[in-house]
Amino acid sequence: MNNDEPFYMSDVWLKPFEKTINNRYEMALGMENRLSPGGSLRDCANSFLYYGLHKTNSGWIFREWAPNATEIFIIGPFNNWRQDERYRLHKTGEEGDWEITLPEEALHHEDLYKLLVKWNGGWGERIPSHANRAVQDDNTKIFSAQVWSPPTQYIWRNEKPVYEAAAPLIYEAHVGMATEDYRVGRYREFTEKVIPRIVANGYNTVQLMAIQEHPFYGSFGYHVANFFAPSSRFGTPEELKELIDVAHDNGLRVIMDLVHSHSVKNINEGLGEFDGPLARYFHTGKRRIHKAWDSLCFNYGEEKVVKYLLSNCRYWLEEFRFDGFRFDGVTSMIYYDHGLERNFTKYEEYFDGQQDEDALTYLFLANKMIHEINSEALTIAEEMSGYPGIAAPVDKMGVGFDFRMSMGVPDYWIKLVKEVPDEKWNLGKLFHELTQHRAEEKTISYCESHDQALVGDQTLIFRMLGAEIYTGMNKETHSFVIDRGIALHKMIRLITFATANSGYLNFMGNEFGHPEWIDFPREGNNWSYQYARRQWSLADNKELKYEWLGKFDKKMISLEKEHKIILRSSPNKIYESSKDKIIAFTRGDLLFVFNFHPSISFTDYGIPIQGKFRILLDSDQPEFGGFGRLNKDMTYLSQRRGDNHSLSSPVMLYLYLPSRTSLVLKKVPMRSALDV
Repeated sequence: MNNDEPFYMSDVWLKPFEKTINNRYEMALGMENRLSPGGSLRDCANSFLYYGLHKTNSGWIFREWAPNATEIFIIGPFNNWRQDERYRLHKTGEEGDWEITLPEEALHHEDLYKLLVKWNGGWGERIPSHANRAVQDDNTKIFSAQVWSPPTQYIWRNEKPVYEAAAPLIYEAHVGMATEDYRVGRYREFTEKVIPRIVANGYNTVQLMAIQEHPFYGSFGYHVANFFAPSSRFGTPEELKELIDVAHDNGLRVIMDLVHSHSVKNINEGLGEFDGPLARYFHTGKRRIHKAWDSLCFNYGEEKVVKYLLSNCRYWLEEFRFDGFRFDGVTSMIYYDHGLERNFTKYEEYFDGQQDEDALTYLFLANKMIHEINSEALTIAEEMSGYPGIAAPVDKMGVGFDFRMSMGVPDYWIKLVKEVPDEKWNLGKLFHELTQHRAEEKTISYCESHDQALVGDQTLIFRMLGAEIYTGMNKETHSFVIDRGIALHKMIRLITFATANSGYLNFMGNEFGHPEWIDFPREGNNWSYQYARRQWSLADNKELKYEWLGKFDKKMISLEKEHKIILRSSPNKIYESSKDKIIAFTRGDLLFVFNFHPSISFTDYGIPIQGKFRILLDSDQPEFGGFGRLNKDMTYLSQRRGDNHSLSSPVMLYLYLPSRTSLVLKKVPMRSALDV
């Protein structure tokens, strides 16, 4: 594709829809011109600098947008949570804006407060729309905003971190469940104990979940109420800044799981009926409630809403120095039915008038502004429909994401492991599923994220080991089930990593086969933290097999750092036999060979490739829990097939391929042409 051409020029099947794509692009440019005529999108995304509570030289100023309100008061312990004329807001000249200035002694750092909002026919207590901190009372469980103006501001050590050019190797993490204790983990604890693990394991990007404040801990952070407030469950804003700063010290990017696809229905904590029963931030009628998530759907057609969400992006980039975002629920945003009622088997489903073009416009503007603020920022779409152009640049008429999550890959692995005996796996189909993507897009591959481990589901390791995970993970214990599960766990990860289009993701703990599932404290489990934590000690215990899996993952991830295979090349399949369960492909000067056969080891198995090779990684090595059936120090040389070694005979690399084993070999220089 010509670099100046629209993304759709690389796909002839998009020809009938060029007009629709062009119209959507023009619509986005029109909104951009209305929001920032002659200026930048960053300049219009400044609501967090205007609204909310701000310290001034003489005291405080607070502003709120509430067009339907008739009266607004700030309430808190300082006035016994009651209406107080000293804390009454006044309307300003801007439509719907309210404001109050207060002397310095009126509010203090860590004071709790809310708004008492009145409208015709009703009233309610509300947390400000731009509150930058919200805390929950341990006894009543009620949330309140909190004045946050510490006497000492955090001083950043890394003004502009410098990163190595590399494919994103993402470690998806949840601060709260990153502790082994039966409690909620803390930012500082994550900084001190988990970041060193991530660095040692070779990942270069941390994706933090559940940062935006959410009333229900068990929502995994996806039912957000307070979009500008980092969750106080995990510590203070300064401790989150320190986490990001230390990550930057160690060369890690930190991206945030950003939820702009919906919001909680909670009235007291959220934005749902902020100044009365009118919609305000959200749709009315049948489009208001997300029927699958029981949440509120943003109205992306309202300029005030677009500015609010764009400001939210800018806030996290500038105030906390996040390096980008994984946008949650993008499919839900861009289809009226949230993608719940279609299979996306034909192109018409992307252009049939059932797309929320306002949402597509917002995503276009968000990506454009994010990269305007930080040209090196990463944006990733959690998008399962394969919407054309979702991960194409905005200057090529795309939506602008840098990457799309390859969401079909983990679903396919679960289907295989759950429904198909491995002796019947179709390796050609598997390779297709692992490598398919649109021509214009870059994708992030993964075997399993947090989604595949939630209660009611199972991790891949648990599906393969079952109850034996509780009794068979001591290194002195052996069984067919454990041996099979450990071998496949390594192979599944390696082939997913090795075929990744542009990046790779792992959910914390899954790299070493963390047992069981994820289930947050709730009434149904007697408010237990048993499954809302990470048992790091399992990976550290040299008597347990988890250590083997962790070592293998570390060695696997090091391949990218040492050889840059994902950035510089694409997987090229050179051999496949679903009968023998053998598949081989190259990536740059590396050769990947997998024998998925459950019982047959092949001697002198011919792979059609010329050259001299040495082993870089052998999943069957004892240090990774294998049986050591190969000499890892051997060098392999291609040969002519047949007894006469005729020059007309094919050149083959003959390998011993033990059952359920994967090999990574590197091509090395040959002494002369006589080597073959």
